[in-house]
Amino acid sequence: MRVTSEFWVSALIRRIQKDGGFAAVIRRGATEAGAIFLVQRTRLGDLLLYGPAPQADYDEARPMERRFALLVRSHSQSDIDVRLEREMRFDPDVWIVELEVEETMLSGMVEITTL
Repeated sequence: MRVTSEFWVSALIRRIQKDGGFAAVIRRGATEAGAIFLVQRTRLGDLLLYGPAPQADYDEARPMERRFALLVRSHSQSDIDVRLEREMRFDPDVWIVELEVEETMLSGMVEITTL
């Protein structure tokens, strides 16, 4: 059984804050099954947007585990906003979580795949 989006986001935020990073919910989505998007800010000013990985990318051995794919890498907040607005037109129940953590810390907490 897959945990709810709300539970998963809460657990991620607690783990990041425990390890000295910053994480905050920017937009609350559907409690049970809203798609989750992660906006990561790096020390060098990069913005990275991660979203749900395509269904074909899931592992048959662990089908309930959440996986993310890098959707946008930019120095401009507007690039991220444009992509998120498009996603919200498609599905208004999305969660948006902003993170300030190192890429190695994030990849140790969530499974990131390449498209």
